[in-house]
Amino acid sequence: MKTTYKKLKPQGRPGHRPDVQRRDAKPDDPAGSVFEGGEDKGSDMIYGLIPVLEALRAGRRAIDSITIAEGARHVRLQDLLALARQANVPIHRAPRISLDRSLKEITHQGVVARTAAARYQDADELLDLVAAKVGTAQPPLVLGLDGIEDPRNFGAILRTAECTGVDGVFIPERRAVGLTDTVAKAAAGAVEYVPIARVTNLVRLIEQLKERNIWVVGAAAEGSSNYTDWDWTLSSAIFLGSEGAGLHRLVRERCDKLVRIPVLGRLGSLNVSVAAGVLLYEALRQRAKAATK
Repeated sequence: MKTTYKKLKPQGRPGHRPDVQRRDAKPDDPAGSVFEGGEDKGSDMIYGLIPVLEALRAGRRAIDSITIAEGARHVRLQDLLALARQANVPIHRAPRISLDRSLKEITHQGVVARTAAARYQDADELLDLVAAKVGTAQPPLVLGLDGIEDPRNFGAILRTAECTGVDGVFIPERRAVGLTDTVAKAAAGAVEYVPIARVTNLVRLIEQLKERNIWVVGAAAEGSSNYTDWDWTLSSAIFLGSEGAGLHRLVRERCDKLVRIPVLGRLGSLNVSVAAGVLLYEALRQRAKAATK
């Protein structure tokens, strides 16, 4: 007997906490790199207080993040911190011995900046652009990435996002790879076309998306429905978790719906960039089908 499935098209916004089993995310790995993202130490780095300070003043190069040695007391650090705040550049602290070990013989003076392969878009501006498409013939499709640390995965996701017409990608400022050279290469040019914004708090981002009538759908193994059962013709934001821990607990709890991608093998989960492709092309398929009716 043939089984039919009814598309999940909610009649009203559900509560902020889906009825799913909670799973605490894994703690941050203390043995990880002192640099957020962990890779690309080389041509995309600026070493030393004065070079980093002048790069901020000039504004010609997009700065992804700045790492400062703990205990650094140079008087010009106040200027650097002020300029970084004005430019919305995240500041990270690390033990000086960790910087010395990571950079070996490079003279860094306790200050290291990572440059970005492309400029980020202002998060509030991107939210406004996305919200303007709600209720139109082309509803917005957004990605939220919860702690993606592998630059090649991030680049592959951006490439698929560009190919499927994603309107914007949001990433956290901390514990996630930024727009490094490796990301740009893996994205094959997508960083020039896909708007990418950083936010300090993904939970707050979810609330902002909901306030703009955008449904937030998280991908999780414990999802209550298959990904094909959700109505992707709605204004939707897809949230994907990190390679190891998946979505953090608070992020999962704030999603309107959790969906799963069936896995028949023994590994239990897909690579996050593959999962992004599966979800985005299902959204594209449903929207293309709806447009022909």
